[in-house]
Amino acid sequence: MSSNAFGHLLLRLRVEARRTQEEQAAAINAISGRDTMTRREVSRYENGQNIPTNHTVTHIAMACGLPPDQLKREATAARAQRRKPQEVNDVERRTFLAGPVVAAGLASEPWARLAHALGKGTPLDSPSVEALVERSADLHISENHLPARTLQQNVVTHLDTITAALRHTRTHERVLTIAAGETAALAGWLAWDLGDQHSALAYYKVTADCAEAAGHPPLRALALTYASYGAETPARRLELLAEAAQHVRGPGNATAAAWVHGRHGEELAAAGEANSALRSLDRARVSYEYADPSGEQAWIRFMTPARLDALALSVLGQLAHPELSDVATAATERLGNDLSGAGVVILGDLAAALLRGSGAEQGIDVTRKFLTATAKRPNTMGRVRALAIAGQLPHRERELAAELRAVAS
Repeated sequence: MSSNAFGHLLLRLRVEARRTQEEQAAAINAISGRDTMTRREVSRYENGQNIPTNHTVTHIAMACGLPPDQLKREATAARAQRRKPQEVNDVERRTFLAGPVVAAGLASEPWARLAHALGKGTPLDSPSVEALVERSADLHISENHLPARTLQQNVVTHLDTITAALRHTRTHERVLTIAAGETAALAGWLAWDLGDQHSALAYYKVTADCAEAAGHPPLRALALTYASYGAETPARRLELLAEAAQHVRGPGNATAAAWVHGRHGEELAAAGEANSALRSLDRARVSYEYADPSGEQAWIRFMTPARLDALALSVLGQLAHPELSDVATAATERLGNDLSGAGVVILGDLAAALLRGSGAEQGIDVTRKFLTATAKRPNTMGRVRALAIAGQLPHRERELAAELRAVAS
C-alpha cells in the first residue's frame, strides 16, 4: 500500500466516523490521554505527507473502533512502499477495506449510529476493548468534577468510537454494548444538564436498547433513574424509579441499588409519603453497606458516601425528620472543601435540608456558599436547587433569594 493510499484509508475511516479533522484529533487525544494530536497533523497523515508511528496508529485505530494490528500492517506496508517503490495495485490489494469497515454509520445523530451498530461486526482484540471500557468508566468519574459542556464532546466522541468498534466485533460484543450503553446514558445526562431534554430521552432510549441487547438489567436501571430527573410529573418519576429498583436486585448491584433506592426515597418524600420514603432510604443505606463502587458497574463510581449523604439530606429535609441535624453535621464534615459538580449539589441539598429543619441560620450560611459555588459551576441540578432554596429563605433574606433565582434562570 502506498503512503498516499494509506492516507486515503485514514481519510475514509474519519469520514465513516463522521468527524472533522479537528474532531478526529480530539478522539485520538482522548484515547492516548495526551493533548498532542492536532488538526494539522491529521491533515498531513491523510494527505500522505507523514505516516504515523505504530504507537499513533494504535490510537487512531482505537479511535475508529478497529483492531490496531490491522491498521498497523497497512502502515508498515505504506512505509515499505515509500522506502522501495513496488508495483502494487492499491485498488486490487485485498485488505480489510474489502470488508464492511467503511459501510453503514451514516445516521446523523450519535444515538442513531449506536442503534444501527448493535449486533454487527467481526473480531476486535482484547486490549482495545479493555481500553474502551476503561475510558467509559473514566468519563463517568469525570462527571464529578467537569462541567457538562466541557465533558459533553468527549463523551459523544467516545460513544462514536465504541459505535465504530461494535461494527467490527463479535467476540467482545456484549462488553462493548454495555460500555456503549453506559456512555450513552452519560451523554443523555449531560444533554439534560444542558437543557436538551429531546436528546436526553433519545440517549436513554438507546441505553435501554443496549441493556436489552446485552441482557444486562442494571443498564436499564441506569437509563430509568437518569430519566426520572427529567420526568414531567411526580407520578411518572415514581413509576420510573419503581421499575428501576426491579433491575438492581441480586449480587453485584449493591451500589446501584443504593442510588436507585435513595432516589426513590427522595421522590416519595416530595410526594409526602413519609413512611415509604424512610423505608427506601433505609434500603439505600443497607445496600451501601455491601457496596463496592470500584468493583461493580463502571457508571456507579460516582456513588460516593457524599452522594448518599445528599440523598439522605434530601429525604430527611423534606420530611423535617429529627435525624436531619446529625446527618447534616456528618455531611458537612465529609464534604469538606469539595466544590466539584457533585459537591455543589450536596451543598444545595444541605442548605435546603437545614432551612426545612431547625437550622435556619446555619442553612443561610450554607446557602451563601452554595450560591457562590453554583454560580461558578452552573448545572441543571444546581439551578433546580437554587430555585427551591430561594422559596425556603426567610423574608429578610429576599436579596439572597433574588440572587438564587437569577442563577436558576
